Amino acid sequence: MNRKEQPIIVGLDIGTTKIVAMAGRKNEFGKLEILGLGKAESAGVKHGVVQNIEQCIRAIEQALEKCHVSNPDLEIKDVYVGIAGQHIKSLQTRGDIVRNNADDIITQMDLDRLIKDQYKTVIPAGDKIVDIIPQEYLVDNTAPVTDPRGMNGVKIGANFHIITGDKNAIKNIHRCVEKSGLKTIDLILQPLASAVAIINEQDLEAGVAIVDIGGGTTDMAIFHDGILKHTAVIPYAGTNITEDIRQGLGVLRSQAEQMKVKFGMALPQEANANAYITVPGLRGMEPKHISVKNLAHIIHARMEEIFDYVLYNIKLVNMEKKLHGGIILTGGGSRLKHIVQLCEFVSGINTRIGYPNEHLAGSAGDEALANPMYATCIGLILRGYVDYENNKLRSAGSNSIQNHDGEVKPMVMEDDDVYIKIEGEEVRNEVNPTSSEDEKKWKKERQTKINDSIKKVFDQIKNQFMSLFEEPGDTKM
Repeated sequence: MNRKEQPIIVGLDIGTTKIVAMAGRKNEFGKLEILGLGKAESAGVKHGVVQNIEQCIRAIEQALEKCHVSNPDLEIKDVYVGIAGQHIKSLQTRGDIVRNNADDIITQMDLDRLIKDQYKTVIPAGDKIVDIIPQEYLVDNTAPVTDPRGMNGVKIGANFHIITGDKNAIKNIHRCVEKSGLKTIDLILQPLASAVAIINEQDLEAGVAIVDIGGGTTDMAIFHDGILKHTAVIPYAGTNITEDIRQGLGVLRSQAEQMKVKFGMALPQEANANAYITVPGLRGMEPKHISVKNLAHIIHARMEEIFDYVLYNIKLVNMEKKLHGGIILTGGGSRLKHIVQLCEFVSGINTRIGYPNEHLAGSAGDEALANPMYATCIGLILRGYVDYENNKLRSAGSNSIQNHDGEVKPMVMEDDDVYIKIEGEEVRNEVNPTSSEDEKKWKKERQTKINDSIKKVFDQIKNQFMSLFEEPGDTKM
């Protein structure tokens, strides 16, 4: 198929710490080319649940604005949205239908009718069905199959994995998306979206547990023999670690987050006992000197608790000895140092980090996107293509590239609003000058500043590294 005929699919990941909007389209080789990316700090969302609609809308709009900056010709109207949160639950059901004519082959219409019947399943009051996922089908008295289309039979039965969520929480997500000027095509459970981006058919057959460590929740999806066996939402994740550091070390939340990202690790025994972090004091107070080892102990305690929950859910479905593909960690929290070793120690199961690079086109820009934190968004886009290829995407083409006859334009990777602070200097995104000569001069000066700042960073790292061979010293934030 010509790539100009492929629709542009947009994924919107509404998380506790970040909101990401990503637009992509498949090329002629079936690989995903990212056309636009916008990321904003999340607001109004706690543990995956929208608690302040106006703040959440502003955060979504900021992500969309940055996505538009990365590709000004991109027009976004429809999105696939990832959903998670403590309110998400799952259950197993069984359904059957009887066909009038056994001589007619089974078609997709028969399967759709069977799935539609599952919406009559009795669920707790106040909940709503988010997704219905067939696990395996049975036709008359034959052995279970994953796809019965083309077979003959009177009775079609199937086992289903049904995902439910709180009605009000789901309504709030829809409201935030709609007030941001978008239309929600579908809500997808985040660990299922991440799974689409980071695993292949061999992983599904061997059996894997996807563990998506986000900001507000840790989401799980367990697969075996190509079938989704179990999903779970663990109410602990990155924000809990940050809060533990804040309370345990008596620092500000922003300082706790910086320490976690820059110096945090999951194994205390790997931390340098002689390394300290210097935190500036408040209002003229003396600075604090915090041991990197103590920081690691705090992180280790919470991560061990999370992995205990992971192992509990694996044992709940008797999969601890069947996951030959191991545990795959993804999400922003998976970037923590030594997290793989800790997971293997707690669970006794082989573990690796899942990168969403298998389905991306191999350009330099997409290499930066092959990051676990983008797995959900990339998976949402791929899920959209599954719907499109199965003729379920009714609004295909609503998102578009304007004035370029559908030509795929590479996005421009813009710097985030964060800045590098080195010895009191700040390197920020500035307003571009209007004239081309001034713009060239501004870009050259800006690049020189950035290069100087990067050189200073490496010099500082080098000096800190060399000091380890001399006398114990302090490591400043």
